[in-house]
Amino acid sequence: MVDEDRERFDALVEEAIGELPETVQGWIQEVPVVVLDGPTAAMLDDLSDEPFEHKQLREQLCGLHTGVSLTDRSIEVPEAHALNQIHLFRVGILNHAAGWDWQDESAQKRLSKEIRITLLHELGHQFGLDEDELEELGYA
Repeated sequence: MVDEDRERFDALVEEAIGELPETVQGWIQEVPVVVLDGPTAAMLDDLSDEPFEHKQLREQLCGLHTGVSLTDRSIEVPEAHALNQIHLFRVGILNHAAGWDWQDESAQKRLSKEIRITLLHELGHQFGLDEDELEELGYA
């Protein structure tokens, strides 16, 4: 991935955040959004003990919430909230959105939609929603 493509992708992330309702934008201010090409080796190790699955995860994983959801916080571990992050992965999102064609307006719309869904999905994890609940909401 070249820097120009990263910049275009990141601009779409900023646009997606800017288009969210003001309340949701406030929630995002509570947890950093980190955009990477793909998950780190440490993230992959946390997700799977099977190295052969790492390549598949690297290409398909769109996002990841790390840390402790708001519903699981405890006064016994007050610093847990400092570890919370939402990660968006460019490669996985692009693969789900079917590609890179920056000239095709419908492709850009698909990409923007996938970014928004992934962002809301990971934000849902911040608030303690599980995969089934997120699927019911249309964020899977």
